[in-house]
Amino acid sequence: MAILVTGGAGYIGSHTVAELLNRGEEVVVIDNLVTGHREALLGGKLYEGDLRDKELLAKLFSENEIDAVIHFAASSLVGESMKDPVKYYDNNVYGTQCLLEAMQKAGVNKIVFSSTAATYGEPEKVPIEETDRTEPANVYGETKLTMERMMAWFDKVLDIKYVALRYFNAAGAHESGKIGEDHRPESHLIPLVLQTALKQRESIAVFGEDYPTEDGTCIRDYIHVSDLADAHVRAVTYLRSGSASSVFNLGNGLGFSVKQVIETAKKVTGLEIPVVIQERRAGDPAVLVASSAKARSILGWNPQHADLENIIQSAWNWHSANPEGYGN
Repeated sequence: MAILVTGGAGYIGSHTVAELLNRGEEVVVIDNLVTGHREALLGGKLYEGDLRDKELLAKLFSENEIDAVIHFAASSLVGESMKDPVKYYDNNVYGTQCLLEAMQKAGVNKIVFSSTAATYGEPEKVPIEETDRTEPANVYGETKLTMERMMAWFDKVLDIKYVALRYFNAAGAHESGKIGEDHRPESHLIPLVLQTALKQRESIAVFGEDYPTEDGTCIRDYIHVSDLADAHVRAVTYLRSGSASSVFNLGNGLGFSVKQVIETAKKVTGLEIPVVIQERRAGDPAVLVASSAKARSILGWNPQHADLENIIQSAWNWHSANPEGYGN
């Protein structure tokens, strides 16, 4: 039996494919390669195409014995979602509807879903727990929450079991150095900082240094991409055991400020990283940190790469060896 990974050529998807292969699983991938990279796949059977292509999905399910699905395929840029909501509802929500419909027709009833901390919006408290209010502050977060709700109804009506994994700031790269983070355009802090170290950018922008934090900059929960991959595989095992649908936060439970990230990157690279202080961005909460107690207790998940220096070192290994990303 195989596991289908949608968006498996993307950043977190490719690391999850690598983890599945490492554990001896048969892997099938569907990816339209708009933001994913064929070179990021270390194995598995690739179908190049879109989830909204119902004929391709039917073909994929008929040609492979799929046991479970891990669903990454989605548009994920917050800023873009606020300019083009149609794209986000079409790709994220309708794409998921097409996938669930194909699963139902093929008799596949287990799906692990890549959700996001953006479903919470402005947090009520820190650390954030799964039972906290979900009130997204952007279209991207709203589409992910809509996908979660869709899955809950498919569970109630059609008995398709799901796990939604709400995670925080994915970072780092595979320990082999073979795969890493390559987004075009890049929007994540750690690769932007490392691109500045490589002189691909003149400086790194820090948006606000007057937040109510120790050094005045925003604090975020960074989680190593290989720890995320491990959690997705554990979630499949959880569903295979016949467990009920559930939602889990994934984070280190540790917060690091923007300035801490930059200073750690300077230490790791040994290079200067020029900083430009700019105005706060609208909608940036001061602190976002997850409680992962539920995932630790129920999934037996325990992050192995929680140290910020470890995370940035692995990212630097990838970026310094692949300064042009997969296009190198």
